[in-house]
Amino acid sequence: MSPFTPDQQERIVEAIRQAEKATSGEIRVHVEPNCPSVDPVQRAIDVFARLGMHQTKAQNGVLFYLAHVDRKFAVLGDKGIDAKVPPGFWESTKDLLRTYFARGDYAEGLSQGIEQAGQQLRRYFPYDGVTDTNELTDDISIE
Repeated sequence: MSPFTPDQQERIVEAIRQAEKATSGEIRVHVEPNCPSVDPVQRAIDVFARLGMHQTKAQNGVLFYLAHVDRKFAVLGDKGIDAKVPPGFWESTKDLLRTYFARGDYAEGLSQGIEQAGQQLRRYFPYDGVTDTNELTDDISIE
C-alpha cells in the first residue's frame, strides 16, 4: 500500500523525469510499509539488485528506499556515481530527506532528494543525446 496520493505519486515520478532529463543516470524509488531486514541499507542493496539497477551502462543508478510504517529509509548509489560524488553527499541527502520525513512529508522529501541526486548525476554523467536511453522505468516501485 502506498503512503502517497495519486497526485503525490505523479509529483515524485515527475521529479525523477526532470532529474533524469539531462543525465544518463537512473533514479528509482522503492516504497514498502515495513523493512524486512534490521538494516535499511541492506534492504536497499537487495531491492537495488532485484530492480536490476546494477545493470546500467555507467553504473550510475540511485535508489531511494522507504519503509514508511517502520520509518526507515536509505539512499544508495551504484559504483559509478558513488565514486564521483563529493564526500558526505549521500549523508547530506539523507539529512535532507530526514527533515521532511520527520514531518511526515515523504513526497516532498523524496522530490527534493531526487532533485539533489539529479544535480550530481548531471554534473558527472551528462546526457549525450545520442546513445543515452532511459534504461529503467521512472515509476515508483511499491510493495
